[in-house]
Amino acid sequence: MAKDDGDDDRDATWRDFRDAVNMTPSELEKWLKTDESEDAGQHKGGGESVGHESGRKIVAILRAERADHSDADYAHMRKVTGYVHRHAAQRPKGDIKDSTWRHSLMNWGHDPLKK
Repeated sequence: MAKDDGDDDRDATWRDFRDAVNMTPSELEKWLKTDESEDAGQHKGGGESVGHESGRKIVAILRAERADHSDADYAHMRKVTGYVHRHAAQRPKGDIKDSTWRHSLMNWGHDPLKK
């Protein structure tokens, strides 16, 4: 059976997402349990930050079989890829190890210090 354009788009989205997300599901889960993770990012009405919520979705996407990913999963993958690229381009000067900038990226599954 031939692949349709939707399959090609999904393949490209998956590749871009996996390039942007360089943390494993277990690394991301462990990170999301830290105070630094919970403090980073934009909080809606004092609740969970957008990035922290995204991190939980990323873990679920990474743990699921690719065939089980929904349209909403692929939409979230595109959102993650866009965020990581935009935020990474805003790297501050100096040591980033304990910066809110790095912590925000890590909530989205990308550790800029990870090789």
